[in-house]
Amino acid sequence: MPGSRSRRAALAREYLELTKPKVVALIVFTALVGMFLAVPGLPPLDKLVFGLLGIALASGSAAAINHLIDQKADAVMARTRGRPLPTGQLRTTQAATFALLLGLFGMVILVTTVNVLTAVLTFVSLIGYAIVYTMWLKRATPQNIVIGGAAGAAPPVLGWAAVTGDVTGNALLLFLIIFAWTPPHFWSLALYRTADYARAGLPMLPVTHGKAYTRQQVLLYTLILF
Repeated sequence: MPGSRSRRAALAREYLELTKPKVVALIVFTALVGMFLAVPGLPPLDKLVFGLLGIALASGSAAAINHLIDQKADAVMARTRGRPLPTGQLRTTQAATFALLLGLFGMVILVTTVNVLTAVLTFVSLIGYAIVYTMWLKRATPQNIVIGGAAGAAPPVLGWAAVTGDVTGNALLLFLIIFAWTPPHFWSLALYRTADYARAGLPMLPVTHGKAYTRQQVLLYTLILF
């Protein structure tokens, strides 16, 4: 039935939105960069394919957990009030089940087809973003994105570990580059959405310290990158 197919397609789009596909695409890309920089020539195809798949699934799981925890804040922010949970398009139980399945499948793929080190590092990153950052840091300190940025800086290290089974100094250098890039990126968004964050009660830097100070910090971290 056309109506039934349309409803299923709409539901699939809501589930896809839970994974924050644009963010996952960036994570996969930076993991891929880590893979290509880790070895001379081309990375092993099986490690590349299954490594990226496992990392993508785990990232989607972390994003869905972020939606779950943030749904009340999302409901009062103009940027996020149209997400599946605030609008009621998906129920909390549906989102939780989806997040659990994505995380489980991602871990199984990484453990069985890549290596345990990558699985462990990916799981730590998932917990770091979905639980430590979203549940605690985001609401506790204006330095939330600086500390929590460690999870977001992990993908090139995950890609490196996937094809080598190791983490070297060069992998950590990639981590530091993304780590330094993260605060100015998110603070620039926060400058644009300061009223939204204030309304949601989230202590982003422009809310707690003002826009002028935040711009100084954006400049400082940008200079650090160079």
